[in-house]
Amino acid sequence: MNEMGQISLEYLIVVAFVVFAVIVILGVSIFYTSSAQDQIKISQLSAFANKITGSAEAVYYAGEPSKVTITAYLPEGVQNVQVIADNLVVTMVISSGATVLAFESNVPLDNSAIFSLNGGLKRLVISAGADNVHITES
Repeated sequence: MNEMGQISLEYLIVVAFVVFAVIVILGVSIFYTSSAQDQIKISQLSAFANKITGSAEAVYYAGEPSKVTITAYLPEGVQNVQVIADNLVVTMVISSGATVLAFESNVPLDNSAIFSLNGGLKRLVISAGADNVHITES
């Protein structure tokens, strides 16, 4: 009877160790997965902002009434997009919380740029004004 108790105890210890190891591996994989997803979102947002600022520079230097229509992908989790002092400032939620990213423009941007914040493809019209660049969603 004593041998049966010892075998059961050893079996429980082995099972507990295996369960602990599986939980640790799952925790580490979830951490790295969310980190990778955050990096993808930030890269997509950078591409979005760089496409806008690059197009804004092109139409500004071409002069009024130049305009261009671009299609850019806005990732999920964007809460706010503002133009502050000719910088495109974006507030985005990632796994570690809200983060604010600023993308510098070499030309003056109209601070009334408004477009929907839901993720997905955006069709934006970027047009040169007399003294700045206007950004609108079409």
